[in-house]
Amino acid sequence: MIEYAVYWGNIENSQRNVAWSRKFYVYMVKYVSKSPRAADFNYRDLDLEVNNVNGSTSYAQARISGERYFKNNFDRLVQVRTKIDPTNFFRNEQSIPPLLSQVYNLFE
Repeated sequence: MIEYAVYWGNIENSQRNVAWSRKFYVYMVKYVSKSPRAADFNYRDLDLEVNNVNGSTSYAQARISGERYFKNNFDRLVQVRTKIDPTNFFRNEQSIPPLLSQVYNLFE
């Protein structure tokens, strides 16, 4: 298991810190799984799209980056999310939305 953490300090260095973390990520490629290359999603990933602020991200919108990130597991993860959290209570800016979340968002 590998975890990457970067202490940013102040906001003025953000461009430099993002560039450094991406360069480090490329360097670490030889130390991670190869077939398929995979990751566990516990923290925000700067290279993924961000969901809509109000939690109204559609399945189609989330699928764009979800399939790149989770490969063939995306649809299975959507099914699990729909079963476990159908109201999308535990949403974050990069979470997989449940299929029913759009219906519940109409009533918020």
